[in-house]
Formats: sequence, structure tokens, C-alpha cells
Amino acid sequence: MALRRDPTARQLRLATELRRLREAAGLTAREAAALLGVSAPQITHIESALAGVSEKRLRRLASHYVCTDEQHIEALVALATDRTRGWWEEYRGLLPTSFLDLSELEFHASYRWDVDFLHVPGLLQTEEYARALFARRVPELPKEELDLRVRHRMQRRVIIERTDPVPYTVLVHEAALRIRVGGREASRAQLARILELSEASHVTVRVIPFELDGFADITAAMVYAGGSVPKLDTVVRDGPHGALLIDSEAQLGVFRTLFRRVEDASLDPARSRDLIRRVAQEL
Repeated sequence: MALRRDPTARQLRLATELRRLREAAGLTAREAAALLGVSAPQITHIESALAGVSEKRLRRLASHYVCTDEQHIEALVALATDRTRGWWEEYRGLLPTSFLDLSELEFHASYRWDVDFLHVPGLLQTEEYARALFARRVPELPKEELDLRVRHRMQRRVIIERTDPVPYTVLVHEAALRIRVGGREASRAQLARILELSEASHVTVRVIPFELDGFADITAAMVYAGGSVPKLDTVVRDGPHGALLIDSEAQLGVFRTLFRRVEDASLDPARSRDLIRRVAQEL
């Protein structure tokens, strides 16, 4: 079977989880291969996401690794047997892989948390706001790629607009609401869009006000995508060379704590809407 050339985010996560289980069991790749009756390179290919693994082999590996967490095993089986070709695949080869990885992660998420300080989070953005942001990129994007990025960002909103929407909580700093992106009218339209979405039962918008004292828990934007089980949660942070996916249990625990601290410090949804309305009037 030919090896994969461009594994998806979920394929990579399955590979990572299988390697972690093997290492936790104290087995080498060669020893795991012997237990499964395959060659050592096959285990390496599976753990590198260059090759898939059948449900039968995955369950055998879990047994050899003495994994007794049935929910975790079932979640891994779902990853291994998933054949979804999502809408984002039409952008493969046209946009950076990190754009597709985020789309895939959030599409399958059980819930989604966002924290942002300087910009309105992508899922809440209007087309005009998104276009103005991408247009400011250095070096400047060609018009064709600019259009692709805007269209992709608008399509990502499906997860909060579909009939089975993902529960979505946004913590956004007042600074992001006051920074004019695309001009006064575009900014007002963006705030109106946030207010509209905040009325949905599955969307919670909370504002971190300027007046908050001693706020220094997080200094960069964060996306937290809940997995089918907590062990499969993922944090997405912007890095110097694109999005950085974080999935170690220790780090996930840190980000959950940070999110809760910021959430506790932010205004409740009703007071947040009042602040958004005031900002819109003052623009």
C-alpha cells in the first residue's frame, strides 16, 4: 500500500496517540510489531500517520498496550475508521495545511473555546472584516489567494450555523472590539454580527474589559477544540511559522485552567452585550 504524502490533522493525532500508548506500555516499535505480527517499519509508518490502521489491529494494539480506557479506545477507533472528506478538502494544495487542519479539528469538535485580544475570532467575523484583516498581511497576498482565504473563513462558520451546531464560547478583549478593521462602518457591522450571534443558545460571548485589574494570564490568542474524549482535546496557537497544535495532557490541563481563569474574570454574557452596544455607539 502506498504511503500517505499529506496526513490530515486527525490522522496525525491517531498516530500520536498510538505512539504514546506504546511508550506508556514500555514497548519498542520492534516489540509492538512482533506482538502484532508485522514488520517494525509498519509500526513506524502507522505512528507517523504515513499509513492507516484497521479497527481490528488497533484493538489488538490497545490490548497489547494494556489500555483499559474503553472510551479512549472507541474514540481512537472512530479516528481510524473515519472516511469523511469535508468541505475543506477543496482547498488542499491551495491554502496552507494549517488552515485545513483547523477546519477539520473544529468540524469534529464536541465544543469550541476561543480567546482573543486584538481581533474578533474568525468564526464571528463578517466577510468585510475578514477581508480587511487578510489584506493587511505582509507580504501582500495576491487577489486570488486573498479571495480563497476569505471564502474559506466564511465556510468555517458552518460549525455554529448548521442544524447540530458546536457549543461555542468566546472570550474577547474590549481592545479587539474597539480596533477599527476595515473602517467605521465595517467595524459597526462586525459588532452587530457579534450581538446577533450572541443571542443563539449555543454561542456564549464574554468580554474582557479594559477596567480589569492585574490581568496577565494569557498574552496570545487561543483556540481550544474539545475532542470526543478529553484526551483528544487540542489547543491551537498561532506560531511564527503557522498554527501550532498542542495535545499533550499536561499542556491541555494548563490551557483549561487558563481559560477558566479568564472566563471567571470576564463580564457575564448580558453585561458583555451591553459593553458591545456601547462600543458600537462610540465608534
